[in-house]
Amino acid sequence: MPPEPLSPCAALVRRHDPDRFLTALFAPPAGRDTLFVLYAANHELARAREVVSNPMAALIRLQWWREVAEGARRRHEVAGPLGDALDAGRLQAADLLAMIDGREAEVEPIETEAAFRDYLRATAGGVAVAAGRALGADGPALDALRDLGAAYGAAGVLRSAPVLARQSRCVLPEDLLARHGLRPEDVIADPDRAGLAGVRAHIAEMASEWLDAGRACLLPKQAIAAALPAVLAGRDLARPPRHAARGLADRLAVTVAAVRGRV
Repeated sequence: MPPEPLSPCAALVRRHDPDRFLTALFAPPAGRDTLFVLYAANHELARAREVVSNPMAALIRLQWWREVAEGARRRHEVAGPLGDALDAGRLQAADLLAMIDGREAEVEPIETEAAFRDYLRATAGGVAVAAGRALGADGPALDALRDLGAAYGAAGVLRSAPVLARQSRCVLPEDLLARHGLRPEDVIADPDRAGLAGVRAHIAEMASEWLDAGRACLLPKQAIAAALPAVLAGRDLARPPRHAARGLADRLAVTVAAVRGRV
């Protein structure tokens, strides 16, 4: 019997966010489609700055999604299912609105390390919280998921620096770069420059602290899929930054963590 075809949101996530697609497969079947809708919406939010030429246009795109989160119904392959999930209570508007607010940091250069931390906790951290809530997590488990998600976001910034540079973008905090004699335009010109080693080490330490904090909490088994991206973050932090397809060892590490119920 052939497998059921993927929903449009699931297909989008598999194409554009393969890490979260992989981890969503370990969610209970009843919650899996909700994760695909959430992750597809997150991809759309991440594109807000990527696909436009000026900050105001990015803010307009984010406002469009803010209206969806607040109840506007739109005919769109992601906005439609997102509205259904919100109406059914499978996703929470407050979680989506916090993720949208976090994306506003990408519209202009991020000035401080504190703002950078807030950005990661609201975006990747917020995605993990929304996913965990959709799978039945609450209380301290959501705090742990925010830490684990933020760690994945920090590792992702290091992993994706060359891709962002090709888009003439840099999300590294200006004050941290300045402490190492660098500016955002230096990173855009050469994201592999040796002078970035200290910046990378600092962000890797930040991510490791979040991983340790998140791992200290025992998560409910049914919500472990929301935490699994942190497994990949830990692996990324243990090797030189690279933007390449995941290998068999990465997939096995996620599978083992899912079976054990611990990241």
